[in-house]
Amino acid sequence: MGFVRHVICAMSGGIDSSVAALLLKRRGYNVTGVFMKNWDSMDEKGVCTSEKDCEDAYRVCQTLKISFHQVSYVKEYWHEVFSYLLKEYERGRTPNPDILCNKYIKFNHFYQYAINTLGADAVATGHYARTSQEDEEVFQQKHKPTSHSLFRDRFEIRNPVRLHKGADLFKDQTFFLSQISQDALQRTLFPLAGLTKDFVRKIAAEAGFHHVLKKKESMGICFIGTRNFEDFILEYLEPKPGNLVSIEDGTIMGRHQGWFTLTLGQRARIGGQRDPWFVVDKDITGSDVFVAPTTNHPSLFRDTMRTDRFHWITVDPPPELVRTQMMECHFRFIHQMPLTPCTVTLNMDGSVWITLSQSIRALTPGQFAVLYKGDECLGSGKIIRLGPSEYTLQQGRERMMAALQEKEQQTPKPTS
Repeated sequence: MGFVRHVICAMSGGIDSSVAALLLKRRGYNVTGVFMKNWDSMDEKGVCTSEKDCEDAYRVCQTLKISFHQVSYVKEYWHEVFSYLLKEYERGRTPNPDILCNKYIKFNHFYQYAINTLGADAVATGHYARTSQEDEEVFQQKHKPTSHSLFRDRFEIRNPVRLHKGADLFKDQTFFLSQISQDALQRTLFPLAGLTKDFVRKIAAEAGFHHVLKKKESMGICFIGTRNFEDFILEYLEPKPGNLVSIEDGTIMGRHQGWFTLTLGQRARIGGQRDPWFVVDKDITGSDVFVAPTTNHPSLFRDTMRTDRFHWITVDPPPELVRTQMMECHFRFIHQMPLTPCTVTLNMDGSVWITLSQSIRALTPGQFAVLYKGDECLGSGKIIRLGPSEYTLQQGRERMMAALQEKEQQTPKPTS
């Protein structure tokens, strides 16, 4: 290496980013740790967790003898992520803040700050993921302005960087990285790519990072944390009470505070019922939320969905899909859920239809459909429309059979 490369490492105050910074230093890079503050409030216990996280990140940087910066994206997070979440909830959808935070904050604002303001040669994070390029290739990439056309010119990127699953398949975080730009991916390092979580914890212990080893895994809404969701969302959206209605016979089973406090597949809180009921659909125009009496009710199962314009990480769209208009791959819409074989059909506006090999429980508008080929994450698109449920199809078949039987009974038999 001719000279020391400057790498900016995103530091969260947790184990993963701490070990990522350690590994980068061991590789001989000039490392700077940067802590991002993205949410400006107390948690439900009155503790400002971001201050504690920032202090923990700073202690790691002191131990490693590397520079430390902190930067605030509170305003950007509010306008580009949280306000968007509220609008999606009001539309009856269930958004994914972690995917959006990576897209707009970490791999846009933070990335631009690292490259353009701090003069970094590359950025790094503690994600469990890997790319198709080696470290030296990362530093050979040149900054290219992002194309604003509907589809990227497939000749525009000579050596597109591919996003692959990390070695720890349980911890793999490519799902959350499925909306990041090719431009950012080309100059990003994932030091934990080939490691398991257990091994990362071992490295942290040996390095003396005991204050981060004691911390629990970060959970809940990205940068906001674990909270009672209904109470939290009602701090920002006015209650819009409505009925909980049985999908089977239209009986009013109870009341809710707003369709945005509920998501498909979750248990509905209905008093006086011996058995649990589950949310299966929403009517945001009439404020009704439909419920069904079992967790595996057929109204919860579907095998078809449409996304908005799909974000392809490498070539946009893949040549196979352009050539045949259809492509076989695998699908998931929840992190760590088993991958399901599917067929993808490309639409003229860049959106796709996804047909699954089997029906899946609680496909949810607003969530992201993430596609894979082998261990490569191809990208993702927001689910905006669902196909009919098994219950709807079953009802349709029953009505058709009833109509045929009625027709047969009304048709006069020929006289002999």
